[in-house]
Amino acid sequence: MEWLNYHHLYYFWMVAREGTITRACARLSLAQPTVSGQLRLFEETLGEKLFMKTGRTLSLTDTGQVVYRYADEIFSVGQELQDVLRGRPRGRAVKFVVGISDVVPKWIAFRVLKPALEMKEAVQLVCHEDDTQALLTRLAAHQLDMVLADAPITAPFRARAFNHDLGSCGVSFCATSEMSLRYRRGFPGSLDGAPFLMPVEGATLRRSLEQWFDRHGIRPRIAAEFQDSALLKVFGQSGAGVFAVPSAVEKDVREHYGSSVIGRTAEIKERFYAISMERRLKHPAVVEVTEAARQLLDDVSAG
Repeated sequence: MEWLNYHHLYYFWMVAREGTITRACARLSLAQPTVSGQLRLFEETLGEKLFMKTGRTLSLTDTGQVVYRYADEIFSVGQELQDVLRGRPRGRAVKFVVGISDVVPKWIAFRVLKPALEMKEAVQLVCHEDDTQALLTRLAAHQLDMVLADAPITAPFRARAFNHDLGSCGVSFCATSEMSLRYRRGFPGSLDGAPFLMPVEGATLRRSLEQWFDRHGIRPRIAAEFQDSALLKVFGQSGAGVFAVPSAVEKDVREHYGSSVIGRTAEIKERFYAISMERRLKHPAVVEVTEAARQLLDDVSAG
């Protein structure tokens, strides 16, 4: 049986945390050649490169990311053991690492993930936001427990990952109180020529809105386009234009951004997915948030 050299793992962990061998040596009170030599031996033992140079600092390779995540868990448990032996027992939080696609509205992400923080079992939530493809790559490398997205993965994705449909809801059109009064009468035709704040090209909601506008013969004036959904709503709050939100978070948007609803449609469906490497969900936090999200979206659809 091959044994992992935990001294090597600890030196690797410290270098990864500090970003440079020099800073890690200062923390470890060891000479630089000693730590550099131990890192080389560790990489040779694993048969993988763990670091790559990025300017004056070291960045983790994909393999390094995986090793770092395990090392972080190992040494966190070690610290917990010391605390218990010193009479300071504490429950170990389950780490829940989530990738949030940058096109998913922030309020949807919040409403979907909030139940994880309300579980009886302590959960440490870690959120990473990026484009969906980058997050799926990290999921395939087992750096994430789940990816929250507005579209399912498709066949070309090289890893064997699974879509878990969280449900769907309609879309609400919002604006400032003054603009809402102007465009509420005659909705949806009233949106013809109205200043509209759109998601960027390629976003699922953008395509759905354009198709819906075409079906109803509506030509809004696109005032601005946004990748960040929260920034889009800030502009909407200022009166820059009308904007669309998933009806599941309409109440949150009204309260947080001081917006009013012009109208709603069930013809546009906003769908959300939890993507994981598991066909059958096992991580307790993933199970909790997926069940709560389905309840949230089902309640909106039923309403």
